[in-house]
Amino acid sequence: MLAFGWLGFYTYFIMNYRHFLILLILFLPLFFSCTKKAAETESIILGFSQIGAESAWRNSHTRSVQEAAAEAGIQLIYFNAEQKQENQIRAIRSFIAYQVDVIAFVPIVSHGWGSVLNEARIAGIPVLICDREINIQNESFFAGFIGTDSLQQGRNAAEFLLEKFEEENRLIRIVELGGTEGSSVAINRALGFREVLDEYPKFEIIFSESGDFLRSKGYELMHSILDKFSFNDIDVLYSHNDSMTLGAIDAMKGQGIQPGKDIVIVTIDAEQAAIDALIRGEINCVVECNPKQGSEIIKLAAALARGEVIPRVTFMLEDVFSEFDSLYYISPRGY
Repeated sequence: MLAFGWLGFYTYFIMNYRHFLILLILFLPLFFSCTKKAAETESIILGFSQIGAESAWRNSHTRSVQEAAAEAGIQLIYFNAEQKQENQIRAIRSFIAYQVDVIAFVPIVSHGWGSVLNEARIAGIPVLICDREINIQNESFFAGFIGTDSLQQGRNAAEFLLEKFEEENRLIRIVELGGTEGSSVAINRALGFREVLDEYPKFEIIFSESGDFLRSKGYELMHSILDKFSFNDIDVLYSHNDSMTLGAIDAMKGQGIQPGKDIVIVTIDAEQAAIDALIRGEINCVVECNPKQGSEIIKLAAALARGEVIPRVTFMLEDVFSEFDSLYYISPRGY
């Protein structure tokens, strides 16, 4: 019986060896390609400086980078700058000293990066700018930008107002809560908004001040605005991010004002809390700013580590959610 069993197996193998050979040919390249892909990225060291942890959006952005790096097998050296440019400059210099393969960072402001990025260039370390753009004379100091189109976000906010007040033939008075002064997103969200509305004289920005993207400052600023103006003199709140918007809503409610009804509210980011407020009717329009940039950042960083040229600008895909839409199709935001 044992001899017959071996004989049967041998006969079966001889008759079917071509099938085994075909399967081997098909699956070996897949195995080695996966092994090669892991080997290509596991030795890469990426230095990443984040500006802080001031919001759910920012934390989601950080988390997406960390998760994507772990999945790709890239060693990530992470530094939280705690909203200070000097901390970021110090972090970049430490990355250079450590001789990382690539540096990626989110610049808290758009200016003041020339010297440290030149140091990275001299050291032969490519730099990837993330989320916020920089203003620098020599653009060869960085390899590319990956983030959101903040100029278009400002335009999208304004275009909602055109639709909202299309039938109104009166002055529409707007108060604006701006982001961190000197940051590219605050500059561009203001520019894009004005670019659209400047063609329509009935829209007037009666107040604009920085709330630093912080909920606490959004509350303080809105409280101060309501002391200065009667809410009947304010038609629209345009806020550069959800954190400030949620703080402003708290201030409105504290004075018996119905957000989204007494004052139309347009905000940017699309955090879950803002989407929930949109569904409740407390916000009228939410312009998405996509924080889930991690996989794209890691792909670009890996390409730079291999000595490849990357696109100068890569924008994330984004949407706009408003009271004019069916809101229950919106999937959970995760931030």
